[in-house]
Amino acid sequence: MLAATVLLLCVALYPVTLTKTALFAPVWLCFLLLVSTYLEARIAVIVSLLGPIAVGLVLAALSSAGLISESLFVNYFGNINFRMIAFPSVAIDVYNDFFSRHETTHFCQISLMKYLMACPYDEQPWLIIAKSYPVGNMNASLLATEGIASVGSALAPASALLAGLILSIGNQTSKGLPPRFVILSSGIVTQAFLNVPLSILMVTNGTALLFLLWYFIPRQPFAEASKTGFKARV
Repeated sequence: MLAATVLLLCVALYPVTLTKTALFAPVWLCFLLLVSTYLEARIAVIVSLLGPIAVGLVLAALSSAGLISESLFVNYFGNINFRMIAFPSVAIDVYNDFFSRHETTHFCQISLMKYLMACPYDEQPWLIIAKSYPVGNMNASLLATEGIASVGSALAPASALLAGLILSIGNQTSKGLPPRFVILSSGIVTQAFLNVPLSILMVTNGTALLFLLWYFIPRQPFAEASKTGFKARV
């Protein structure tokens, strides 16, 4: 009952945020629940990525054969295969093209930095990109924002390494928790990871709070459930 209430609250956020993440969050979480229940954790993670892609490819074949309507194929493929999977990679290419010919942001997309240094831009990177490319506000991952946009392509790997170290520390806070619990509790965060900078991911999207909750959650109930032969509930 509690889980159903949470899923309904996710949908209720859509009229406020108008984001596809809020709209499709219940479906995505139910899918993660399904695969994490019947599959080993590592396989479940792989299936959570390849499964939606495979469905899109099957729909493409069925649409070409005239077995399903083209609108069904376009709606699914556009939202899943393109927007969820391919678009984050496209964003990296666009950011690389733009900032190879323009000054980098020097991390000025982080509000605090504007008080510490002179910033070359007054707007966020995705708004800057929107003025040069007809793609709307192109939100992008840390690889594009804290990487390419902030320090340029040459130093982007170093920035990505630092971001990876931060996330690895957060990952360590989940040690001792059931894999299924970790997969479900981070299900929406992993989607945001592909589309927002690390600073926004940690603060606005609540990833820092999630890491904190992982750290303080008692491990004993899960350990006792494992010893008695019962699968820990999430």
